[in-house]
Amino acid sequence: MRDLERSVLGCDYGGTSWTTRREADRIAELLELRPGVQLLDVGAGAGWPGLYLAHVTGCDVILADLPVVGLQVALERAAADGIKERCRAVVADGATLPFGESSFDALSHSDVLCCMPAKLSMLQACRRVAREGARMVFSVIAPASSLSPSERQIAIESGPEFVDVDGDYALLLEQSGWSVQERMDVTAEFAKSMRTTLEGMKLGTGALTKVLGADEFSERVIRRQATLAAVDQGLLKREIFVATTVTAAQRRAA
Repeated sequence: MRDLERSVLGCDYGGTSWTTRREADRIAELLELRPGVQLLDVGAGAGWPGLYLAHVTGCDVILADLPVVGLQVALERAAADGIKERCRAVVADGATLPFGESSFDALSHSDVLCCMPAKLSMLQACRRVAREGARMVFSVIAPASSLSPSERQIAIESGPEFVDVDGDYALLLEQSGWSVQERMDVTAEFAKSMRTTLEGMKLGTGALTKVLGADEFSERVIRRQATLAAVDQGLLKREIFVATTVTAAQRRAA
């Protein structure tokens, strides 16, 4: 599994998103991470890319997610990487973050919103805990624009469980107090990663079957094939959004 992750993403954290190492380096730049910056990584899993961002930039990071096992793995990795003092983990739902207002300078989440039913609530929770002038960068998988009802249904069935979104993410960001600074289409890179994954799974069928079990392995292959087919048909897309908090002055001006 780690070998497969290295070949696809360029990391070995046990990541569950499609964020590559190249993307993570870009996220660090976009968030302007450096020593002293307080970063919140929502839906952090086992620490990718939050721990990596802290490791390469010197920032402090809080990893928030619900599965305790993943966070325990992340803390072990933080200790092994020598960044334990700059890393904390909190069991928390992204839609009900248990932090005070204006706690963080930067926020990130990688392919989390497409797995969340309460998308607007999560963006609102992120805005509440963000300081004035804070930046947020996130990736998300979503149905493509201007689909027919039948095409949209295929997209929904082929993507993550809660891939459907009411409207556009840019609108949800505006409604939750964020201002979109940039949005980047990374669908081609997503498709490339999925193809590399499927090739790696095919080559490692025997070993992966022993790790995952025959049924789970088969289900993962079928799921990824369906997702890739939807991407190739233009039904699913993956984007990276860069947003900043809307200040009180900007709200008054509006």
